Amino acid sequence: MRRLMFAVVASSLVVPTTAQAMSVAQFLAKAKALQAQGALALLSPDAELLKREVASIRAAYTADLRVARAAGKTPHSCPPETGKPKLTPRQMLAELEKIPPAKRGMSMKAAVYAYMKRTYPCR
Repeated sequence: MRRLMFAVVASSLVVPTTAQAMSVAQFLAKAKALQAQGALALLSPDAELLKREVASIRAAYTADLRVARAAGKTPHSCPPETGKPKLTPRQMLAELEKIPPAKRGMSMKAAVYAYMKRTYPCR
């Protein structure tokens, strides 16, 4: 019994660190499924999953910019200092749809970073 309990606890500690980033294709599929649900989408666990994915990418992006600036390096991209760059959910989906299907296996993080670099290049 102890061995079984140890195995369960040990595997639960390993799983979170091996989770893979969501791909653009996965994100779009979930987003489209949620759109089809209409107002009921708010009750779906996938709605929270997509929100967490975007929040995680936003946090990583702002942290990366902060670290680069603190180190005196040119940041990945240069969004306006005042206010937050606005990217509505509708705009985000439109940008993701522009990615060719063959390239939608890239992570959401890579897609968002590429968008920010195109939109706010450092000069």
